Amino acid sequence: MKKLEGKVAVVTGASKGIGASIAKQLGAEGASVVVNYASSKEGADKVVADIIGKGGKAVAVKGDVGKKADIEQIFNEAKKAYGKLDILVNNAGVYDFSPLENITEEHFHKHFNTNVLGLLLSTQEAVKHFGPEGGSVINISSIASSSAPANASVYSATKGAVDTITKSLAKELGPRKIRVNAINPGMVETEGVQTAGFLGTDFHKEYVANAPLGRIGSTEDIAPAALFLASKDSSWITGEIIVIGGGFR
Repeated sequence: MKKLEGKVAVVTGASKGIGASIAKQLGAEGASVVVNYASSKEGADKVVADIIGKGGKAVAVKGDVGKKADIEQIFNEAKKAYGKLDILVNNAGVYDFSPLENITEEHFHKHFNTNVLGLLLSTQEAVKHFGPEGGSVINISSIASSSAPANASVYSATKGAVDTITKSLAKELGPRKIRVNAINPGMVETEGVQTAGFLGTDFHKEYVANAPLGRIGSTEDIAPAALFLASKDSSWITGEIIVIGGGFR
């Protein structure tokens, strides 16, 4: 029997990158997956097609997690499609490195509205839909919460907030059988990293030089951890931060 047979998962920001890989992994293990996207319908549809093509169940649902009305719609669509909810993966996020002198109110609020407020509001809504058996919330944070690279003060601050929120909500929601954990990826080759121009830079080279395993990650390095946290294999684990970064510190 597949590990997530009969379970329903919402994965935010799942049209590409780590979110897409996680959605596919959960779908392959039997979960019915709501593939959320904010702008890339084409990407989300590809993820859905991949899951369905391998015998799974999935639907794509548009919504910006920075907007409460959109969040409510995402979970209403999940309920309409599958009738319940067991797993939430808070993956939707933005990152834009910027030196101190270039930080603006817009830059700050863009990051915190999606990475922090969006995560909180999505979890708030998910809790309404979890049944009496509880559920699993998996927050995708970042190694930046602890490594705090230069020119990433705002982004790193949002991920530090995610780590703290994870620990606090684990205590708050534990009595309701809802587990809350976080995955902190290191540098992972995604469409976003490619677009941002990180590959081949000094930042990239420094990461590889300081990672004991000698490489940056792939999305497939991250997805199995999400499966673990979503499944019964981690039924006595909550409030934990799992760092996946090739040993980089």
